[in-house]
Amino acid sequence: MTGDEPAPVFERGDIVFGADPFKGEEAARPWLILSNHEGRPFYGEQYIAVTLTTKSWMDGLIDIPEESWLRGGTPDQSRIVPWGVQSIDHEDIDFWQGRLESDLVDKAVDALAEELQ
Repeated sequence: MTGDEPAPVFERGDIVFGADPFKGEEAARPWLILSNHEGRPFYGEQYIAVTLTTKSWMDGLIDIPEESWLRGGTPDQSRIVPWGVQSIDHEDIDFWQGRLESDLVDKAVDALAEELQ
């Protein structure tokens, strides 16, 4: 990029790697983008996301089967943490890591909604 191109807009189902506001400025982790569409406020500037973890001992985590990766991936087997929701800013994202199939993203959204009831 020469600096003249617009920043990429991340879409629902993208896995991005970026700042973790709960662990300080130097910590970063993978995030699953849940909500991003043109009608949403701050489209392309702010994203609703849930975190991923490599932990496997917690109840309620959502496994990411290898076949659910449409592109990309994580270096270690990861799981979605549906209660680890955060609004992250575009400038806090370091890079795009991959994309998950929509059925798994829908499952994460449903699990988040269950957490909120």
